[in-house]
Amino acid sequence: MLTWEYPPRIVGGISRVVHDLAQELGKNGHEIHIVTCWEPGMQDYEKDKNVFVHRVHTYDIGANSFTDWVMHLNFAFIESSIRLLKDIGKVDIIHAHDWIVAYASRVLKHAYKIPLICTIHATEHGRNQGIHTDMQRYINGIEWWLTYESWKVICNSQYMKNEICNIFQLPEDKINIVPNGVSIDKFNDMERDYLFRRNLARDNEKIIFFVGRLVQEKGVHVLLDAAPKILSHYNDVKFVIVGKGPLLNDLRAKAEWMGIGNRFYFTGYVSDEDLKKYYGCADIAVFPSLYEPFGIVALEAMAARIPVVVTDTGGLGEIVEHARDGMKAYTGNPNSLADCVIALLYHQDLCDRIRANAFEKIKKFYNWSTIGKQVLSIYNNVLEEYKRSQWA
Repeated sequence: MLTWEYPPRIVGGISRVVHDLAQELGKNGHEIHIVTCWEPGMQDYEKDKNVFVHRVHTYDIGANSFTDWVMHLNFAFIESSIRLLKDIGKVDIIHAHDWIVAYASRVLKHAYKIPLICTIHATEHGRNQGIHTDMQRYINGIEWWLTYESWKVICNSQYMKNEICNIFQLPEDKINIVPNGVSIDKFNDMERDYLFRRNLARDNEKIIFFVGRLVQEKGVHVLLDAAPKILSHYNDVKFVIVGKGPLLNDLRAKAEWMGIGNRFYFTGYVSDEDLKKYYGCADIAVFPSLYEPFGIVALEAMAARIPVVVTDTGGLGEIVEHARDGMKAYTGNPNSLADCVIALLYHQDLCDRIRANAFEKIKKFYNWSTIGKQVLSIYNNVLEEYKRSQWA
């Protein structure tokens, strides 16, 4: 697997998905090698539980831009992978995760005649509601190229399959839907730390919780716009926003300008250990995304038995069934978002029903054991086709 992020390097959602999928496959006896970007303080090579991790240093020269850095990274990935293949022999599958590793993946595919599979976690077109700049056009072109070069393409929702088909003009039978997952026992030892919680809110106050990157498509500004209506109906509320991103200072300034800065607590980046404490404090989790290919954070909240409110967009809309295992608001609509939150604040029976149903759904559909079997089936089908092809 080639990926530009792998724990402890976490930029977005790819890191955890690659980690959990690789660990599941490794646990079941498959030899999995991860080629990824080096992170300060980490070894260049290590056995991480069930997988082998090769962390690659980019060239020690300055890059003029992010795309130049990506090119440096790909050359370094190729160098590392050549040495790896010399040591272990030919591998069965190359699995590329998103456009950043496209160049190295394509070179290795053709140089060693190894079938390539890619997972498209999101698209440049979707993130920006269209292609508007030369940079976006460049990335969009690489994404298309990666899907074209791949034997099969994996995406995480029907929404993403439709998007990929429409944007890249791919045949439907080339695309496989495999949802992301969550470790169902991740929050088994989670307890409410009341001393920690009192740093955020009084005991009588409810905590409305968000975790994610602070970028436009995550919709935190919609939650701020919904806050006055929520507070007018239920005053004892605090909003805890966990995460970092380019909009952090803008969102803080907006809360102050709206006169509700004392109701919002922006944590910035937090460690995984502290994140569990925040989950343990939360009464309602809200994910008001404008664009969301899947929404793994919603799964985590459901696994933590927190009632969730999501917007009816992308994969989020497919995960949640309204008023059964979560609440769904109209996308980009603060009034609708507020109504969903207020319903949960006032109806404990609704919260209890949603918690129970959501956890059962997680156990049945979004556990890594089931997902690992789906991915392995795709690998095996590709290998069978490969053996029958003239390319083998």
